[in-house]
Amino acid sequence: MDVVMPVWVQLVFLLCAVCFILALKGLSGPRTARAGNLLGAGAAVVACAVPFFWSELDLDHVALMLVAIAIGTVGGVVGAQKVTMTQMPQMVALFNGVGGGAAALVALLELHHMLEEQSAFPGIDLFNWFVYAATAFTIVVGSVSFAGSIVTFAKLQELMTSRPVTFPGLPFLFGGSFVVAVALSVQLVQSPAMWIGILLALLGLVIGVLLVLPVGGADVPIVISLLNAFTGLTVAAGGYVLNNTVLLVAGTLVGASGTFLTLLMAGAMGRSVANILFGALRGGSTLGAGEASERPVRSAGPEDVAILLGYADRVIIVPGYGLAVAQAQHTLRELVDVLIARGTKVDYAIHPVAGRMPGHMNVLLAEAQVPYERLIEMDEINSEFKQTDVVLVVGANDVVNPAARTTPSAPIYGMPILNADEAQQVVFMKRSMRPGFAGIENELLFDPRTTLLFGDAKDSLGKLLNAVKAL
Repeated sequence: MDVVMPVWVQLVFLLCAVCFILALKGLSGPRTARAGNLLGAGAAVVACAVPFFWSELDLDHVALMLVAIAIGTVGGVVGAQKVTMTQMPQMVALFNGVGGGAAALVALLELHHMLEEQSAFPGIDLFNWFVYAATAFTIVVGSVSFAGSIVTFAKLQELMTSRPVTFPGLPFLFGGSFVVAVALSVQLVQSPAMWIGILLALLGLVIGVLLVLPVGGADVPIVISLLNAFTGLTVAAGGYVLNNTVLLVAGTLVGASGTFLTLLMAGAMGRSVANILFGALRGGSTLGAGEASERPVRSAGPEDVAILLGYADRVIIVPGYGLAVAQAQHTLRELVDVLIARGTKVDYAIHPVAGRMPGHMNVLLAEAQVPYERLIEMDEINSEFKQTDVVLVVGANDVVNPAARTTPSAPIYGMPILNADEAQQVVFMKRSMRPGFAGIENELLFDPRTTLLFGDAKDSLGKLLNAVKAL
């Protein structure tokens, strides 16, 4: 039977749960985000340490647990130090997948424990139906999150194509797997058995792979957010099964915030979550990986662009994934500082889905000590483009592509964009004429008001900075 939880353990767990809530609140603002992150991490450490001081728990295999914790700690520290900003989405996907997989494994072990206890008292129902239902949910959804996160990692890391992967019968295979998983979950509630739990885990893995394969291009970060919500829900359900307040509260927070973030990101793209997940089955997904255009464009060197910027009264910077790839945020900040010193008004226009994860540009620019008040969200800055002399687009493409407004057949049609096309002059910094992550041409590149500056963003910005200083 379960060990009764002492009052001091309950109080510590309750305090940790409160810290998680305060941490999430802290993460909602840039000035409190660091403190919120440290508070949440500290509470997690305390919650993990409590069982080792709970004498009545009589833990087995303590040495193995300590070794596992040590390995995880070293892996986390090394990973956090070595992973670059452009690889953050992949790291988030991996961490999220590990969380979902761990929840599924714990649920399987708890199912085995419950079956053993029930066999010792065959005439008494020790566990009600909801406990088994929560266990089935944790196994299935945790497995879905694990498998789906691994596929998102592979797509972002370019270990497989970022384009949607579909094949005849995929909808039927996905739907059939889902129906069978529901049926087996019901059977687990009615007639608990270990083989059902194992089969549910395997089905969850299949569903997770089939869920993410049809997703392509810029939709992948949204799926990461959705899978993060799945992991949170599995942790919450696991907390109910284990009668653990910390898991229940933390999982609910992650599940709720992940769901809310998914809806916000989908709204920022002007599409529904269902369209993002299954749009490729009817040609509506963000496809990714297009061919480089051979149409003529107007290009210039750093000196010419420096003249445009140096004599502009109003400049707006549009950062994108290319800025993160080149690690050019520090050089960009230096350029902006020089322009501001010359009397130019400069702000950064932040699109909600610029980069490869929510807040990617905010974090990238904060790393370069860019004042947060200069980071202006899309809804606030869009009205200012008409009064802007020069828009400098650094490594972005889809978030300023007018096709989102003008081309119904475009995969990004309906996505709110930054109104860069309304400015007097537009300067694009690009490596080549390859399209953005959506895989379609950007007609703004061929506009008479647009000038292209080709090259690596860091190198080009360095030359541009020197040229502006020389004016």
